[in-house]
Amino acid sequence: MTLPAIPIITPAAWLGPEMRERRDWIYRLCAEEADELKRAAKRLAEQQRPLDRIAAADQPLPLLAPRLKAWLAELEHGRGFVLVRGVPVEQMSEEEASIAYWLMGLHLGAPKPQNSKGELLGHVRDLGDDPNTPGVRLYRTHAKQDFHTDGADIIGLLCLKRSKSGGLSRIVSSISVFNEVARRRPDLAPLLFEDFHWDFEIDAAPGLPRTLAMPICRYDGERLRTFFIGWYIRNAQRFPDVPRLTPAQHELLDLVEAVANDPALYLDMDFEPGDVQFLYNASILHARTEYEDWDEPERKRHLLRLWLTV
Repeated sequence: MTLPAIPIITPAAWLGPEMRERRDWIYRLCAEEADELKRAAKRLAEQQRPLDRIAAADQPLPLLAPRLKAWLAELEHGRGFVLVRGVPVEQMSEEEASIAYWLMGLHLGAPKPQNSKGELLGHVRDLGDDPNTPGVRLYRTHAKQDFHTDGADIIGLLCLKRSKSGGLSRIVSSISVFNEVARRRPDLAPLLFEDFHWDFEIDAAPGLPRTLAMPICRYDGERLRTFFIGWYIRNAQRFPDVPRLTPAQHELLDLVEAVANDPALYLDMDFEPGDVQFLYNASILHARTEYEDWDEPERKRHLLRLWLTV
């Protein structure tokens, strides 16, 4: 097992306070780009084609495509995240906004299913589910979500409607988290590269195993990649055939979450309607603060989610 030299120095190893000062990770669509996206979405909506029958070649977006290509490079080889503002969602129907967002995603990667039902475009909103019930997906509630990764190369969120209060998107560089874990506890850091057992029963398609064994971090000699969902690892302990977590493993999981939740590392984003956040999953952990929603159904917080394979 090859371990990286500490600290890992890369543009993806950023710190939250530095990003709050720089703000060069925020991009805004110009009027012409927004209009191009709006017209393309309207045209495709009129054709009544399902999203999965729409390809990037159907609407090449000559104005916006070069910027999307640059954002993809930033995601893969730069800081690992971008925030794009100005998608004209308030001038479009929900169907048109979904198509516009889908087109943006197609220029970054290929949409992939987000659950065992095969959903390619997810709806992130509070459906009234109890977050304390086993098996409930937290994105379907208003509860806090701790730091984790998702199951794709690139994760995208488009804000259609914001909450009454709360619901901040919180991100952190998983490389900076690794650097800090290794600095504080060099004895625990190697455990990140050893197998943990994960509970994937909620996501598993019929016939697939309920648990998988894999490490939190992988290093190929050039790049550190992280996949982390702490509660999936802890929940796997409910299966009697899964090895018990050692005290050191428990300590490591707690430390990763404590470091990720340090204000000296993380960055908050407060979404407005028309904001799109793209994250590179291998180098970013994301979380969400608890939120209070509006009483009126038409005003409730609503985000669209894409998982993209590059």
